[in-house]
Amino acid sequence: MADGSNQAQKLESPIEIDRLSGDKATQDTATPQPARMRKRSLTRPLLFALLPIAVVAGGYFYVTGGQVMETDNAYVQAATVGISTDVAGTVVEIDVVENQTVKKGDVLYRIRPDSYRTALEGAEAQLGTVRNQVLTLEASYAQAQAQIEQAKADIPYYEAQFKRQQDLQSSSAASKQSFDQAKHDLDAAHQKVIVAEANAQAMLAQLGGDASQPVERNPFYLQAQSAVDNAKRDLGDTVVRAPFDGIVTNVDALQRGAYLNASQRAFNLVSTTNIWVDATPKETELTYVKPGQQVEISVDTYPGVTWTGKVETISPASASSFSLLPAQNSSGNWVKVVQRIPMRVSIDPAPDKPSLRVGMSVVVGVDTGHARGLPSFVTSWFGQARPSAG
Repeated sequence: MADGSNQAQKLESPIEIDRLSGDKATQDTATPQPARMRKRSLTRPLLFALLPIAVVAGGYFYVTGGQVMETDNAYVQAATVGISTDVAGTVVEIDVVENQTVKKGDVLYRIRPDSYRTALEGAEAQLGTVRNQVLTLEASYAQAQAQIEQAKADIPYYEAQFKRQQDLQSSSAASKQSFDQAKHDLDAAHQKVIVAEANAQAMLAQLGGDASQPVERNPFYLQAQSAVDNAKRDLGDTVVRAPFDGIVTNVDALQRGAYLNASQRAFNLVSTTNIWVDATPKETELTYVKPGQQVEISVDTYPGVTWTGKVETISPASASSFSLLPAQNSSGNWVKVVQRIPMRVSIDPAPDKPSLRVGMSVVVGVDTGHARGLPSFVTSWFGQARPSAG
């Protein structure tokens, strides 16, 4: 009997063990339930607290999202000029090298000046000759004036002689020959005055209509002085100087001994001060863009560095309007293409920042100050504001 009871206990022990294990597992599973409930109780209030913040933040970013118009279709530009001079000649000196920075007035190259110096000396000699001629003409005019006065003073005498011969002729006391001679002398005296006055007028015209004016204001003198000034300018143009601050390029294309015609380009000068950005945003992006608005400029070459500027001008026509072959829409096969409008952005001086080079790719952001309105479905929730009865 004892053996039977022991065997029964042995048979029942696995079942008991499973039951006890199940109870233990149930206890282990039920043990973390309060912690999980606490976690749920904290998550819901947190979500409800963050929801208004998320809505407000999203609304703010939506409303202010249209304030900045940004485009990356923009490039750095600068004033560029081909260096040349108004005189022709042989290059005798080159004072700059490739990509050298120069200041306004710095000598770039020189043309042989010999022939232009000789021309200046000849013009100055001619100016001296003209000055002497004008002085001589003034003296001749003064003499002509004296001759006029003398001729006028002789007329009363010849008039008296003619009247006396006329009286004697009427009384038959004088011969006809004497009368004719007296009349001839009177006519000659009047003619002498006329000739003297005509000569004086011609001299006065050569003196510019005013015999008392300085020699330096005489037309002939001014003409000769103009020739001297032109010769001086030509001689000065043999020394070619930088018209503004910048960097010279393509200098190697010019060699000493080369002959340059007048106005022939020797090399280029790119300004380091007159720099701007040419941007071509889409027409749909220019709705709220106006000249004078602030611009932030980022250059691909210098990550993290920004420049400031302003919208200077906006083109009155699209970029395609100025192409050699503008688009024709008369064939009937029409496809609408968003146009791009050129826009110029000035750059504020920033001497402490890296140098900008022509052609660099940039991104411009224009602060239009525009704020979007709330979507229609949002405003419909609150209804339309009714006007007061007044």
